[in-house]
Amino acid sequence: MTSSRTEPYSISRLNLEAQGLLEGSFPLIWLQGELSNLSRPRSGHWYFSLKDDRAQVNGAMFRNRNQLLRFQPRDGQQVLVRARVTLYVPRGGFQLVVEHMEEAGEGALRAQFEALKAKLEAEGLFASERKRPLPRWPRRIGVITSPSGAAVRDVVQVLKRRCPGIPVLVYPAAVQGDEAPMQLRRALDLAVRRAECDVLVIGRGGGSLEDLWAFNDEALVRAVAACPIPIVSAVGHEVDVALTDFAADLRAPTPSAAAELVSPDGDAILARLDQLQRRQHRAVAGTLQYRRQRLSQLAHRLQLRHPQRELEQRRQQVDEYQARLQRALRHQQTLLQARLDRLKGRVMQQSPRQRLALQRQRLLGLLPVPLRHQHGQLQQRLTSLGRRLHTASPLATLDRGYSLTLAEGQPLRSVKALEEGQTVETRLADGRFESTVTRLLPSSDND
Repeated sequence: MTSSRTEPYSISRLNLEAQGLLEGSFPLIWLQGELSNLSRPRSGHWYFSLKDDRAQVNGAMFRNRNQLLRFQPRDGQQVLVRARVTLYVPRGGFQLVVEHMEEAGEGALRAQFEALKAKLEAEGLFASERKRPLPRWPRRIGVITSPSGAAVRDVVQVLKRRCPGIPVLVYPAAVQGDEAPMQLRRALDLAVRRAECDVLVIGRGGGSLEDLWAFNDEALVRAVAACPIPIVSAVGHEVDVALTDFAADLRAPTPSAAAELVSPDGDAILARLDQLQRRQHRAVAGTLQYRRQRLSQLAHRLQLRHPQRELEQRRQQVDEYQARLQRALRHQQTLLQARLDRLKGRVMQQSPRQRLALQRQRLLGLLPVPLRHQHGQLQQRLTSLGRRLHTASPLATLDRGYSLTLAEGQPLRSVKALEEGQTVETRLADGRFESTVTRLLPSSDND
């Protein structure tokens, strides 16, 4: 016989699955009840019971959450909590893990807050696509808050430290009480109409939900969402939340943090400017270096194409052409001279004198010996007479350093045949010249 029983559950498995069912069935819920059995062990966690007139449930609030509370809870106190429903597995105990706790008097306001938040969120008033970036370098910053509150002092102090050159305009308004919502709306409307600022900060210091209620006013939240100027909401401390935080372009946990967000860091600006200056210097230096190289290249190209350079090249070409022409002329002259010499030789061979000399030699060869002997004697006598004639010739006298003066082509024998201003010709052995008579002198006995 086979057993039909299934595998039994372990206790831990049962508790784990029960824990999963509880946590999956209940979202974060709000509960109101009376605190009892509050315990604060050294670990910093709180353990307590939360009860009403019919039942109670165990609860725990861990240190990282209870440190954010602005009040000290006590036994018997009515509180409003936001908690997760779960099961403590080791003991199988049903319990609440509390994320937030506040005094029960705020319960009605909290419910009103959640209802209005859900309504505006459904209208898309808090949509992320509506958010605008803050200007990186605002020229003027506007602050909508109480002029006597700590928030404005914190904002001004931070702005003065980070970027003292940016002016700050304060649009005064009450931040608490019945008149606060209307004054905040008027201040925001004034800032929009004047359009004096590039970014706005709206907010106040911390307080209870009731103290911060002005920033949950529906009309103010809608005005913040519709503001054409980028706006930062900084209401209360980090744990405080207002509806303007969701409607603004950016939420800051505190007014001081808002001042940090909307203002550029002066030191960072100086460092950035220094970096940009160095980059600009390098860029300008690089550009100048490139321009210098480019200018040098252009100057070199211009020098190569300069008229003076072209003229020098043309002159060099002319010199080369002239040298080639001279070589060609000398070569041609050499050829012509050789040809002329050949022609002269041929002419000399054909000249009558040469032919006559040849014929004379032939005739002399035909003469009998006595006649040739007689011809030689006659030739010697003719040579001797020629020498004697040359010795008696006036030209021989000129060769010895004398000169011959002619007047009108006739030899001059007396100064009486001359007149002052007359031109005479003087002949020397190697030439002649003309001169003008300037003065006639009589002969002296010493001459």
